[in-house]
Amino acid sequence: MLRRPAATGSPLRDPGTGDERLATRRAAWLAGLHLLIPGSAQALAGSRRVGRFALGLWLLGWVVLLAAIVLLLVLPQLPLTLATNALGLSVVQLLLAAWALGWLLLTVDTLRLLRLVQVAPLARGVLGGLLAVALVVGVGGAGWGAWAAGVARSTVSGVFANGRYDAPAGGRYNILLLGGDAGPGRSGLRPDSISVVSLNAITGDMVTFGLPRDTDPVPFADGSPMKQLYPDGYGAHGRCNVDVCQLNSIYTEAQLKEQKRYPDAAKDHTSAGIEATREAVEGALGIPIQYYVLVDMESFDDLIDAMGGVTVTVKDRLPVGGHMVDGRLTGVKVWIEKGTRHLDGNKALWFARSRYGTAGGDYDRMARQRQLEEAMLHQMNPLTLLTRFDRIAEAGSHAVQTDLPQGLLGTVAGAAVKARTQKAVNIEFVKPKYTPSRPDYPRIHRVVQEALR
Repeated sequence: MLRRPAATGSPLRDPGTGDERLATRRAAWLAGLHLLIPGSAQALAGSRRVGRFALGLWLLGWVVLLAAIVLLLVLPQLPLTLATNALGLSVVQLLLAAWALGWLLLTVDTLRLLRLVQVAPLARGVLGGLLAVALVVGVGGAGWGAWAAGVARSTVSGVFANGRYDAPAGGRYNILLLGGDAGPGRSGLRPDSISVVSLNAITGDMVTFGLPRDTDPVPFADGSPMKQLYPDGYGAHGRCNVDVCQLNSIYTEAQLKEQKRYPDAAKDHTSAGIEATREAVEGALGIPIQYYVLVDMESFDDLIDAMGGVTVTVKDRLPVGGHMVDGRLTGVKVWIEKGTRHLDGNKALWFARSRYGTAGGDYDRMARQRQLEEAMLHQMNPLTLLTRFDRIAEAGSHAVQTDLPQGLLGTVAGAAVKARTQKAVNIEFVKPKYTPSRPDYPRIHRVVQEALR
């Protein structure tokens, strides 16, 4: 405990022992000053050295806060950059932990300085209770913030890379979004959902392009190692080295049989399957793709459960599970009924992956996956993050794989926040406008370029 200095005759520093009214007024003043200006109680009635140090830190904190406000006006993405950077989160965690410890020591010392035994009984309970509440709120709030910063730092370090920085192409970041599903009877993972999110780095303007998984044939971008194997496109003339020759098989073939063509994949926080798929989508859309995000659908339901579920509008009655026998769907015990539904993780997963129950098959499933992605984006509000932060972070670290570098997260997240206030453009290259089995790539390239103007 901080040392009590010798008496100097000041009522605040040494009120004596005989006047209960004076002691009560003094205690009220010191408690109020402590709550408004931490360190002032020590400067007036306790250790002046400690008080001056605490007051200096308090004033420095205000200066930093004002500077942060000015920077925020100039660089609005700064908080997101800090919140998505492991080093910045470490600094925040350390500062919050130091604040919690400092507030604990100052509040306990202020309670000592009040000399509650000399205060009127009613005021004694009020002042003691007030400082006790302030102690719990201050230490608890800062402690929770330090813990949350630590969880976020661990998640950022575990999910996001310290890899290469690619400049935006034409002012846009093009990010490959894959929804991967190993599924029963498959040799390795296959991305059943394949799309590209093109995000304007400044305005947040967002365009999403969706490619059906059964697109065939698929041209590889110039310079792709896989183009040496398939110069006319993957699946052209029925050529491939797995069971089905289509877009989502490229991941499996490269991952299982063509690892040697991508020797630096692991170093770049990616894989042969992802790189080959990226190059195929680049060839199909005619645009460069800087980064990828792979969502493991097997862990996706845990992420939705961590959010507390997701609300979507179900347009068609959909089965949960089931399989086809002689052209008939069997084994379904639970259905997702039409209407506005709040889905848990398991039902949301089947909402996104079910191939049965609609005439559109895979193409309807693509639309539902996009609908689910948008619903999650809009329902991820600050209250959800505050109350479920640890569960969301843990589930996200298992569900997501990416080569987005930590240093770029603030820029991308800032653009994504702006995108929430704008109307997103979704273009799906599916029937009836497009024919996945006979893709018109010159037309697709024109549509992509027009959408990005």
